[in-house]
Amino acid sequence: MELVHELAEYEKAPEQVTVSLEHFEESGFGENPVWWAFVADDTENKTIVGFALYYIRYSTWKGQRLYLEDIIVTEKWRGKGVGGLLFDALVEEAKNKKFSGMAWQVLEWNEPAKRFYKKYNADFDGEWINCSIGI
Repeated sequence: MELVHELAEYEKAPEQVTVSLEHFEESGFGENPVWWAFVADDTENKTIVGFALYYIRYSTWKGQRLYLEDIIVTEKWRGKGVGGLLFDALVEEAKNKKFSGMAWQVLEWNEPAKRFYKKYNADFDGEWINCSIGI
C-alpha cells in the first residue's frame, strides 16, 4: 500500500485512495483473486521497490486482454530499468496466456510515462473518453 500511496501522491490525487489494506489483500490474495501482479524487490534491503498490477479485461472485439491497472516504481529506483523489467514481464504474461493484447491508461500530463510507453511503440488513443461512477 505504501507504493499505491506514493503513486497517488505523484499523480496529485492522494485523497482518492480509499481502498483498505484488507480489501486490497483479499482482492489479490483471497479465495477469488481479481488482480495479479509482478513485484520488483531490493533483495539486499528486503524491500519492494515496484510492482505492476493487472487484471483480465474482455473485449467483445478482441477477446481477453491484459489490463495494466498500475505500474509503480518507488522514486529512489526510477530510471534504473525496474519499470522496463516489470513491463517486459507483463508482455510475456500476455503472450504466455495467449491474450490478444495489453491495454492501460496514462495521464495526459505524465510525460515521463508517455516517453516510457513510446519505447514499446504503444498506440495512444485520443478518441475515447474515460467514464466512471462511484457506487
